[in-house]
Amino acid sequence: GGGNIILVNSQDKILQAMTYKRMRDRNILRGELFEHPPSRGLNPKKLQIADFKKIKDFNNTEIVRALTKFLSISGTYAEEILLRADINKKKKSNTLNESEIDLIFSKLKNLLSLIELGKTKSQIIIENNLWIDVTSISLKKYEQFNKKNYEKFNDALDEYFAQFTDSEKLEELTGDVSSEVARYNRILQRQKKALETLQEPIINNKKMGDLLYQHFGELQSLLQKIFSMKREGQNWTDITLNIEKMKKTNNYPEMYFHSLDTKNQILNVLVEEKIIPLDFQKSIQENADNYYFRSKKARKKLDGAKKTLEDTKIKIEQAKKQVKIAKKSQKPLVKRKNKEWFEKFRWAQSSDGFLIIGGKDATSNETLIKKYMDPNDVVFHAEIVGAPFVLIKTEGKTPPNRTINEAAQLAASYSRAWREMLRVINVYWIHPNQVSKTPPSGQSLKKGSFMIRGKKNFVRTVPLLIAVGLKIIDDQIMIIGGPVEAISNQTEVFVEIIPGDHKSSQLAKKIRHILSTKVSDELKRSITGISIDQIQAFIPLGRGKIKKD
Repeated sequence: GGGNIILVNSQDKILQAMTYKRMRDRNILRGELFEHPPSRGLNPKKLQIADFKKIKDFNNTEIVRALTKFLSISGTYAEEILLRADINKKKKSNTLNESEIDLIFSKLKNLLSLIELGKTKSQIIIENNLWIDVTSISLKKYEQFNKKNYEKFNDALDEYFAQFTDSEKLEELTGDVSSEVARYNRILQRQKKALETLQEPIINNKKMGDLLYQHFGELQSLLQKIFSMKREGQNWTDITLNIEKMKKTNNYPEMYFHSLDTKNQILNVLVEEKIIPLDFQKSIQENADNYYFRSKKARKKLDGAKKTLEDTKIKIEQAKKQVKIAKKSQKPLVKRKNKEWFEKFRWAQSSDGFLIIGGKDATSNETLIKKYMDPNDVVFHAEIVGAPFVLIKTEGKTPPNRTINEAAQLAASYSRAWREMLRVINVYWIHPNQVSKTPPSGQSLKKGSFMIRGKKNFVRTVPLLIAVGLKIIDDQIMIIGGPVEAISNQTEVFVEIIPGDHKSSQLAKKIRHILSTKVSDELKRSITGISIDQIQAFIPLGRGKIKKD
């Protein structure tokens, strides 16, 4: 459907999903076993030629559509198989002969063997400087197009979709003008496809009209013979049997007979291996003229479509001129530098250069204390149940009071006190040797909890207050957050937030807007392109409000 992202464990049990749903054949629910969607067609890899011949059962269905249904493959690869077999994709399945079926099957197996042997070329397909597709294998349909090759399909996908992300950002930054370019390009692609479909009826209808005139006498004789039999009192079944009997002895004009559709008053004739439907209420001349009329009508449509396509190209060029300035100012998407180990926790850099890190939940609390706490660190905890442990990583140095107060504010702000909308709370700090996972006899400690022994050092009435700001590192804008004094010492562009009931998504958008008003016009565009989840990461417990000065 619209796609999903599902996280499973090593036993394929669902841990998390972007979208949960119940379905007739399976469920996407936390704790349930993940199952792939049921197959809708035969498995191409296990297919035998005897089974493949059943594709003829798709009566009156174009072979390209029959392949997609029969094998449950996409239209792109169904077309590719037929291109390699040099078979018209619109040919009806039930008209395929044995050799054509064998050829299609052979090309299918060849394509699969290339994939299985790893003899593939991942490519981005380029037409008129536009990236129009990304493929994991070299396709015949794109032989005449420019291509950009990659060793790995993931790399091709990464660059292809990164380019579209850039395009989306550019549309957002340049507003209606660049979105018009994108809209006209979509229209242009549709118009090109329409031109392809209009070519066939022009040629096909004219060809049938020509054939009718070339064999006018024979076909007229066949039509007269059929009506003569009917006037003699024969029914349509007998007429068909008699005509077919004479056809087997190579009689003229019976040789041109293919079939009768009496319900729709159609006589199908076979002329030079082409089946032509005739309205047997009309003469051969009238039928031929009708096919010429259809060809001319399609030609008019084609001429009109060509003119419309040229108009669209002109509109695209006009719109492109208007976005040149915006394109020059838009920087391409760059890969984010690798995350530091501490970025999986709550973290901030103190005003004195000390790293402050805190747990996000019971699991990260446990990891923080057991794996990352060193003997010289300072440990903080708010005086409330439901608070994270926070460390100052001292590296053997003594942190000043300013850093102590900043760490206390981080511990306070990310505690349950924020959800309770308290304004201040007491925080204590201790040494690592006072923290233990060993409970008193007969008791147990739940995940993320520890015993604290000995004297506690208090920082009292710590205000619940967090700042979110901007920092430029190596020409990249970075969102930072944490204690207000620490953030204010690292940047002049920040927003202060306090406990409140605004959802983090709404609050993050407001923060992004306020930050964009505090910088130059050149930086403003980059800030509006920052995703709100980067800001949400610093909003305590998913709610808050902006502090009014």
